[in-house]
Amino acid sequence: MTDQPLSQAFREAFRCHPAGVAVITADPGGGPVAMTVSSLISVSAEPPTVAFSLSSRSGSTAAVMAAGGIVIHLLRFDDLALAQLGATPGADRFGPGVAWQRLPSGEPRYSGVATWFRARIQGSLPVEGATVVVAELLEGEAGHAPDAPELESLIYLDRRWHRLREAADGRASLTLMVEDSRDVFR
Repeated sequence: MTDQPLSQAFREAFRCHPAGVAVITADPGGGPVAMTVSSLISVSAEPPTVAFSLSSRSGSTAAVMAAGGIVIHLLRFDDLALAQLGATPGADRFGPGVAWQRLPSGEPRYSGVATWFRARIQGSLPVEGATVVVAELLEGEAGHAPDAPELESLIYLDRRWHRLREAADGRASLTLMVEDSRDVFR
């Protein structure tokens, strides 16, 4: 046993635990909102269901929860700028120069992201500092190269963005994308 407080051990463990990156978009009626998450997990294939955590510190959490219908964008290396935009407090995430459209059902979708799913929130569990959300996927596209996902993967690790790459010997390695940026996304 160490004298390290549990909350400190938790933060250190998850700081070193790599995660994929997604952006959640929604519009509860007052305009579109977006937020970057690294907590997206698959729950079930039948029906297709996912879960993710929304921080209570985010100004977009209440809007996402009020919308019910959301779009989940699974980001690739080429989507790094969008990941950073969704993680920057106060940024105009749907401003000039940001490619997005409304789906026929009304949800905002970033049109440059190849893998996306429209989903309906099925339930939530409020916990101290966050809300765990469960959502059923309703439609979408998986637009990636299944034979070489390592060329496209965007990974969040140690509060920085990385690209997963395959070395010449077949082993995977991470490449730091933004050398000196410890980003605000947590």
